[in-house]
Amino acid sequence: MSDRSRAIEGLALVATLTSVFGEIHPLCDQVVQNSHDASTKGMHGSHLVYVNDGSPVEENPWRHGKEGRTCTASAYGRRSVTRHVASYTAVQLASTVAVTRTLGYRVPVSALLTGAAINAITHGVIDRRDPLLWLAEKAGKTGYIKHATVVRKAGGEGTEHPQPVQDVSGPGTALMEIDQAVHRAIGVTAALVTTWITLRKGGRR
Repeated sequence: MSDRSRAIEGLALVATLTSVFGEIHPLCDQVVQNSHDASTKGMHGSHLVYVNDGSPVEENPWRHGKEGRTCTASAYGRRSVTRHVASYTAVQLASTVAVTRTLGYRVPVSALLTGAAINAITHGVIDRRDPLLWLAEKAGKTGYIKHATVVRKAGGEGTEHPQPVQDVSGPGTALMEIDQAVHRAIGVTAALVTTWITLRKGGRR
């Protein structure tokens, strides 16, 4: 293969992977992700919560048996984000394989897994929120995060008189936009690394 052909192949593959990673990401976040995990994956703290639903023990300290099992809020948040990352990675891998093989191209397993690992590990770290807040602060985005917030109803469905609460991290907020931007940028890196490994090994057509 000539250097020019190799370059064209690499550009085509990195563009395809970037597109798949970027376009599948919202599907995994907004559709595939469990609603409860979406709201609890950023939980932090040493206070105890119930394992089955993440509610604080202090609000109802009388549960017993399996219903009464507890863990720290941080541990609960890690469990939630782990489930989300697992489903995200599975869908991303399946989509990548489906697209590339439909087009008659086989990306080596080692390349696929490396790209998936980059996306998965960084996704888990970012979705824990504290690392993202640190990054945003270093980038001088604290004012943006404080300014672009939303007001939601507290209490959930069935609450007769829900109280308004400020949300700084969910849909419609600056932190959410930063979250999506960072994920997409990392997706480009993952696509580039996957392509580099593929070209070194020789993608099979």
